Formats: sequence, structure tokens, C-alpha cells
Amino acid sequence: MGLLLERFSEIHFSDYFKLVSNIDVMAMITECAVPCDEASHDFKLILDDNARYSDLGYYRITDDQNGNFIGLAKLASVADQPKTAELGYMLLPEYWGRGIASQVAGLLIEKARRNPEISSLIAIIDPANLASKKILMNNHFITLEFRDFDGLPGEILQRAV
Repeated sequence: MGLLLERFSEIHFSDYFKLVSNIDVMAMITECAVPCDEASHDFKLILDDNARYSDLGYYRITDDQNGNFIGLAKLASVADQPKTAELGYMLLPEYWGRGIASQVAGLLIEKARRNPEISSLIAIIDPANLASKKILMNNHFITLEFRDFDGLPGEILQRAV
């Protein structure tokens, strides 16, 4: 399956909300679905980031054949780490297990390689998310540290671009 990554815009809130309101998607991210008011606030922050950075941001993943919404991909600046970007992705459950997350990770790594402002990538996952960890390790990420994020366990992985 071919994928398209396009930056989220105002018209895509319903897709974003479909993703973050799904408890299965959010189980290893926040451990709970995101309510509409919180999702609306978060989506505004996503749009602000997309407006602030021309080569970084949050992307809507779609199937290049029929335009079906698949999920979110991000390549976001890390505020306290110059030249570092955070790679991330969330997929709707019906697309899990198809190799799409691996494809998305590869596309984001290539995007980072083309950006002279980025020299390293990080990814933050729930340590129990073995599927994401495998994808990242296959893309030469290594575990940097384990840390608590607002009461939730997190594993930070890193790689050079």
C-alpha cells in the first residue's frame, strides 16, 4: 500500500478526533481516549506547530489509492534539544499489523535526513509497546532512557540522522 503524508489543516479535525478518541489507539499513549474539548485544544497546537515550521510538523497519513485516513505521523522539533526532532505515529486499529508503521517511520527518517537542521531523532513509546519498539530498533534507534511522563511509563529511543 502506498502512503501519502500531508500536513494536517483545519479541515482534518474529524480525522484527528477519530484517532485520539479511540481507546485502542490511545491505550499505549495516554491510557484513555481523549475527549472532544481536549482534542480540539491539542489539534490547535498541532496546527500552530505546522504553521511555525515549514519542514517539520504533524501529518495526516492516507492511502494513496483511495485517500482513506490511516493515522497521524509527526516529525516535531524538540524545544530543549536543538537539532533534534521527535518521530511519532498513531494508526487506526484496522491498519495495524500491515507494515504501515514501518513505512511511516522510514518516510519520516528520510524527511529528517533531508533537513539540515536535524542531526538526531528521538521517539517516545510505552515500554510495553513491543511492536513500536521493534519498528524503531529495525530503524537503528537505541534506548536512551526510561522516564515517567505525567505518571505514565515512557522509553526514549534515539538515533542519528
